[in-house]
Amino acid sequence: MREYKQFYINGEWVEPAVAKELDVINPADETVCGVISLGSDVDVERAVAAAKTAFETFSETSREQRLALLERIIDVYKRRIGDIGEAIRLEMGAPKSLANTNQAFSALGHLKEAARVLADYPFQEQVGEHMIVKEPIGVCGLITPWNWPMNQVACKVAPAIAVGCTMVLKPSEVAPLSAYLFAEVMHEAGVPAGVFNLVNGDGPTVGTALSKHPDVDMMSFTGSTRAGALVAQNAAATVKRVTQELGGKSPNIILPDADLESAVAQGVAVMFQNSGQSCNAPSRMLVPRDKLADAEAIAASVAAKVVIGPTDSDSTTLGPVVSKVQWDKIQGLIQAGIDEGAKLVCGGPGLPEGIEQGYYVRPTVFSEVSNDMTIAREEIFGPVLTMIPYETEEEAIRIANETVYGLAGYVASRDIEHARRVAAKIRAGNVHINGAWAGAAVPFGGFKQSGNGREWGEHGFTDYLEIKAIEGYGAA
Repeated sequence: MREYKQFYINGEWVEPAVAKELDVINPADETVCGVISLGSDVDVERAVAAAKTAFETFSETSREQRLALLERIIDVYKRRIGDIGEAIRLEMGAPKSLANTNQAFSALGHLKEAARVLADYPFQEQVGEHMIVKEPIGVCGLITPWNWPMNQVACKVAPAIAVGCTMVLKPSEVAPLSAYLFAEVMHEAGVPAGVFNLVNGDGPTVGTALSKHPDVDMMSFTGSTRAGALVAQNAAATVKRVTQELGGKSPNIILPDADLESAVAQGVAVMFQNSGQSCNAPSRMLVPRDKLADAEAIAASVAAKVVIGPTDSDSTTLGPVVSKVQWDKIQGLIQAGIDEGAKLVCGGPGLPEGIEQGYYVRPTVFSEVSNDMTIAREEIFGPVLTMIPYETEEEAIRIANETVYGLAGYVASRDIEHARRVAAKIRAGNVHINGAWAGAAVPFGGFKQSGNGREWGEHGFTDYLEIKAIEGYGAA
């Protein structure tokens, strides 16, 4: 069992101001896999003070100095990536085939992309005889979720480091082990004292203290829409910038000319990845009504091939969801789908066959779903797909946009130009055509209640910068 009871503040591992421990549960077997400390307002105060002091000098570092720092972080992260993958497997129940690849390597992608962008990022712009400059915003409060723990840590930390900000990170207390190792990476890479600080804790205590703190200049939050709204409310009194990447209920429009076998199989596979615990998962599959029966058969076939089992097995493709709280919520929503009259194609409530321990969910597909059903409107955050039939393309687009969310959309078609025209009508921050995924170079973020601001790539630098106009003429 791992004991990660200290916080990383001002370049040192320090004891919490008040001893308050929390068990970290391995969702695959329900055992305690780690112990952390929960922070307090005092710990936040110490961390913010360290970050504020460090900003005075770190904000003045050169592009070359920060590039060198990012390269050192990348080198150390590469050496520790196996340890980090194992921590992710334990803390959130990702099968090792996922934990050691997409999960752990996603952070490396963001670190490398930040270094690439920084190399020639335009921090200054000449407008006639006047100068427009982009300066680091200051101390950043970073709150990250449990579902893609390293991805979300790195896509916030990397641009903050690149532009010269300092920060206090509060990772999810549900999956905090990999973030602790990330702090070790930062320390070994020689990040200056106070630039990066880590305080574990819960949202109501540490999250609120960060959001309200007058010396925190910007809050970057990833998590539920409910919690994101609270962060914004708490930050409002100090008029700090708030960026949010929140929930989603992403539509996947299978157009009539699409390769049905490929499009449906791919959509189901993406939905089940990470046990459905991705905010941009294609959870609503919109299918032409005359092809619905064939789509159901394809989806059921894909679900039948899912391998559920221990997360340390090479053959396992679907792990548990992260906690009993999440499992109970998902079970309730599956039952709601049944009660409201959706057609259960496969899966359903309860543990998968042969599983007696762990928070595993049966890979579930519903069909004949109407967009007003609970399972079509609420973010389930589990391996549960809803199939919604449509008659016309206009109806499909209307259904796709009839949601409070707007994080992602998916379109399948053999005609790329047709697909692009449909994509242009979807109110979402990212639309993927035929499963395309551009990676860390393109901006990621949502419309509507899926949040504001953008992360990843060059656009991910924007929210960590203030824009200043320096106006003046030379001497006559």
